[in-house]
Amino acid sequence: MTPKTPNGAAAPWLVLLSVCLAAMTMPLTFTGPAVALSRIAADLGGSPIALNWVTNAFMLTFAATLMASGALADNHGRKRIFLVGLGLYVLATLGAMLAPDILWFDTLRAAQGLGSAAAFAGGASALAQEFEGQLRLRAFSFLGTSFGIGLAFGPIASGLIIEAFGWRSIFVLVAALAIAAALLGLRTIKESRDPDATGLDWAGAGTFTVALATLTYGVLQAPQSGWTDPLVIGLLAMAALFFAAFVVVERRVRRPMLDLSLFRFPRFVGVQFLAAAPAYGFVVLLVLLPIRFIGIEGMSEIEAGQLMICLSGPLLILPLLAGQVARWIAPATICGVGLLVAAAGLVWLSLTPPVAIALVAPLVLIGVGIALPWGLMDGLAVSVVPKERAGMAVGIFNTTRVACEGVALAIVMAVLSGFTTAQLAVQGTAPSLRATAAAQLLVTGNVGEAAARLPGAGATVLVQAYETAFDRLLIVLAAITVLTAVIVFVGLHRGSTEDDGADAQAVPQEG
Repeated sequence: MTPKTPNGAAAPWLVLLSVCLAAMTMPLTFTGPAVALSRIAADLGGSPIALNWVTNAFMLTFAATLMASGALADNHGRKRIFLVGLGLYVLATLGAMLAPDILWFDTLRAAQGLGSAAAFAGGASALAQEFEGQLRLRAFSFLGTSFGIGLAFGPIASGLIIEAFGWRSIFVLVAALAIAAALLGLRTIKESRDPDATGLDWAGAGTFTVALATLTYGVLQAPQSGWTDPLVIGLLAMAALFFAAFVVVERRVRRPMLDLSLFRFPRFVGVQFLAAAPAYGFVVLLVLLPIRFIGIEGMSEIEAGQLMICLSGPLLILPLLAGQVARWIAPATICGVGLLVAAAGLVWLSLTPPVAIALVAPLVLIGVGIALPWGLMDGLAVSVVPKERAGMAVGIFNTTRVACEGVALAIVMAVLSGFTTAQLAVQGTAPSLRATAAAQLLVTGNVGEAAARLPGAGATVLVQAYETAFDRLLIVLAAITVLTAVIVFVGLHRGSTEDDGADAQAVPQEG
């Protein structure tokens, strides 16, 4: 139950520090452009869909390549993939800072996602080799806290940097942290790989990537073109086809990227639902709330960042505390209760007027609820497979987490646009097509352009329609979070019984 320190190897805590520094950059990359979205739009232009891809391009490539990155790390070396990923990430980050238009910016955001996936999968799977038992759980609690630091300080740090130096400068901090992580990792991480690895499952990686990309694109396109549009139908049909092909491929290869037999174990299923849980109850708010606070309510970037600290601040402390409390209270209970607390906060937020001081308490409650399971997630993920397949475990868990976040963001944007369109239609402000166009602009925080599309409706009417739609959306998100809490509790609780524990240890190491 102690960290392994072979002769000549660096202390495990230095490896942990390197991986945590890299992990800290990823939420900064996620939240920073959300705070800067209105300024990015003013500088680079772009349609509502192109502006949605500012976030989704990063999320999509991150999610779509995590499992492949985990397999590459197990096959070709965890340290190597970690450093290569950080190198690509830094280059893409500096490129995004210099992007001349929205197309280049979105493309470089996608490249950031590729680098992030490789760095995270390689770093986390290397970290899993350094610790065993409870110490591994604690190490991954630190990893969760690192994400919390990035999420907590990302909005306010981005707001301060934007006001002082402009939106492009937010990428300097991200690049500096990534370079520091790479230099430390180069000196401290010892190379390791899975001795039984047989190469990357290229067919599985390809079918999964295409499936996820077409699904996200289809959901993003639907609000503008309609769900019955041939392009949208074609994209969603292609996604279903490639997901089916992915399942067929993974069932046939000897060493699959995703071992489908793991889904026989309730604990594994519970962990995957736990990975998806923050998507609808927390992560989407990291994008939607800055857009609302700045674009709709007229707050400054700094004011919005201060409110966002209320939401993400609990992730600075509670993940570590949850890791300690898990010695005496079952993780299933901690995770289930936390998600129910987050759902209560979502309902409270839907009933709260958009006044800064009134928003503090419900935002803190949501953050507390999500922070309780946050620090347990990654440790639970690597505990359900043999240590030699840690790269696969990290890849599966974080693919589930980030894929759900990317798809959830696309779906929630579409639902919010639909709710806003419905509210504008009820008020009789314009024909449905013009109301739809105005709603899409409101979802990106552009009240002025939306008012220009609907000259008969004033800004006050548009803002009220958006706020009503947002409150309805929060209720939907709360219901999803409650349902997820029940599934997580049942899955993890069943998986913690002695019989299922024996089953879990019997998971085959071969696909």
